[in-house]
Amino acid sequence: MENQRVLVTGGGGFIGANLANKLAENNDVVALDDGYLGTPENVSEDVEYVEQSVLDDDLPTDVDVVFHLAALSSYAMHEDNPTHGARVNVEGFVNTVEQARDDGCDTIVYASTSSIYGSRTEPSPEDMDVTVNTGYEASKMARETYAEYFQNHYDLTLAGMRFFSVYQGYGGAEEHKGEYANVIAQFADDLASGDAPKLYGNGEQTRDFTHVDDIVRGLVLAAEHELNDVYNLGTGEAYDFNTVVEMLNDELGTDIEPEYIENPIPEDVYVHDTCADFSKMHEATGWEPETSFEEGIELVCAPYT
Repeated sequence: MENQRVLVTGGGGFIGANLANKLAENNDVVALDDGYLGTPENVSEDVEYVEQSVLDDDLPTDVDVVFHLAALSSYAMHEDNPTHGARVNVEGFVNTVEQARDDGCDTIVYASTSSIYGSRTEPSPEDMDVTVNTGYEASKMARETYAEYFQNHYDLTLAGMRFFSVYQGYGGAEEHKGEYANVIAQFADDLASGDAPKLYGNGEQTRDFTHVDDIVRGLVLAAEHELNDVYNLGTGEAYDFNTVVEMLNDELGTDIEPEYIENPIPEDVYVHDTCADFSKMHEATGWEPETSFEEGIELVCAPYT
C-alpha cells in the first residue's frame, strides 16, 4: 500500500500500533484508540494519533481503507462486563463501518479470532463448523455476521482476519498491556527477572504462535487484494507451553522451572489447542509466515541478552 489515507482503530495497541507504524512508511495514517490498553507512546511521530472511542460519533473515517482492530480482546476482559464488551466489539464495529460507508470508504479489514474453532490439534480451515462458548467469541462471530450484511446489502469489501496467538516481546507495544500481554512476552519477562513463569494445568496446552510482523503483512495484503471473506492468519505449527519455556530458557541462558497453577478459566470454555490452516490466505494473496518460531524466540529475548 502506498499514498493512501488509512485509519487504524485500536491503533495505539499491540497489533494496531505495529500496523500503523508500518503503514506510515508510505501512507497517511490515523491511529484511533480510547486509551484502555493502547497509548500514543506506541506509535511513531509519522502517525496521527486520535484518542477516541469507536462508539463515538464523528470518527475520522474519511479514508481509503479502515483497519478495524479496536476490541476488548480476551475472554477475561469480556467477563468483567459482558454488556460493555458487546458494545465495544459489536456496536463499535457497526458504528465504524457505518461511518466509513457514509464517508465513501468501501474497504475494511477487521480483526476476528481463531478461538471460535475451539480446541483442535489439527489445522483449522475457515469452512469448518464453529461454535461460541464465551462472550468474546460471540462478539467476534457477530462481527463476521455483520460483515456479511454489509457485503450483501451495501456491496462493501470486508475481510475478517482470524488471528492465531499473536506475539512479540516486551519493549514494544505489548508492554503497556501488562497482564493481558501475550504469554511468550510474559514468560520471557519472568525468566529474565529470575521468576518462574506460571503455566495453567500441566503446561501441555498448545498454540499456533504467529509473530506480529507476519500478522501485519497479512492485514496489508488483505487490503491490497480487497479480500471479501474470512481468513486465517497463523503458521500451521503449534508449540506447547512447556516447550516455549524451555526454548526461552535456552535463549536467555537461564534454567528456571515453571510454576504450575490451577487454570482460572472454566474447562468448558478454555481453548486448549490451536493450529491454523492458512492455505486460503496463501491462495488469495501469496501470504505465508516468514518468521519461524525459533527466530521469533530470538527476537523476544533480544532485549534481555
